[in-house]
Amino acid sequence: MQRDPNEQPIFDRRETVRIFRARFLEALENMKLNRSELARRTGVDRSTLSQLLSPDNDRLPRADTVAAIAATLKVSLDWLLGLSHEAKLGADVLQESLQFTPSAQTPVDENLARWHVEAAGYKIRYVPSTLPDLIKTEDVMRFEFRDYVAKSADQAIAASHGRLAYTRLPDTDMEICMQRQTLEAFARGEERWRGLEPGIRKAQLEKMAEIAEELYPSLRVNLFDGMTHYSAPYTIFGPSRAAVYVGQMYFVFTTTPHIRVLVRHFDGLVRAATVQATETASFLRDLSAEIKNA
Repeated sequence: MQRDPNEQPIFDRRETVRIFRARFLEALENMKLNRSELARRTGVDRSTLSQLLSPDNDRLPRADTVAAIAATLKVSLDWLLGLSHEAKLGADVLQESLQFTPSAQTPVDENLARWHVEAAGYKIRYVPSTLPDLIKTEDVMRFEFRDYVAKSADQAIAASHGRLAYTRLPDTDMEICMQRQTLEAFARGEERWRGLEPGIRKAQLEKMAEIAEELYPSLRVNLFDGMTHYSAPYTIFGPSRAAVYVGQMYFVFTTTPHIRVLVRHFDGLVRAATVQATETASFLRDLSAEIKNA
């Protein structure tokens, strides 16, 4: 299992210099510029550029030099210095960080699937908006998406099967943290689940319990108290991306500082959990046992 870079201290100067040099070379090759042309466009002399690109160099350039290089090579300063995993300029990043889902044909689930694949080998942290998609039964999804305009039940089912299959891959590490009250309201058939048959609710809770046991510890489900803590739904895909769900769209962050803030928030929810991952299956079965079949 690869260690999550988000759990490491901020890079030291030598590591920053190494990342800067590697990304400088990558951007230079992508632009297909030689050093003479780069020197002309940036106003930085060739000897300085050669020194910056030398494996023996252990110093970062001046701020104005980095800015000139980034502007000429059309990359972001954050990416060049290793503070972001997104190389595009700020305006481009902003444009792509909102993903709208105005209809069932918009490929949001394709993006989510791709982000999961890109995060393979890293820890994925997930705060769901309701029940976790990957462990919903088909009956529950057909009830939930029966009138949903952005996605059909069949699409939701296909996406759910794909995400559950992902969690069974070798080296998968996924942690879920959700409100305990969400499950309690589901068991009672309250809120959005009003009208859902008791037998379907029981089967859903039993399936969640089985999966929580089967896939532990590669999949861990923790429950926090919604009376003392709050969280918007979001997913952190390893060190490279975090997606906050705001209803038919995602705010996507690719900068390391933003991702670290969300990681700290998630880890705080896990520490505050009133039902730890080792207790979740038992908690779910107790809820199921309380449901009276109609």
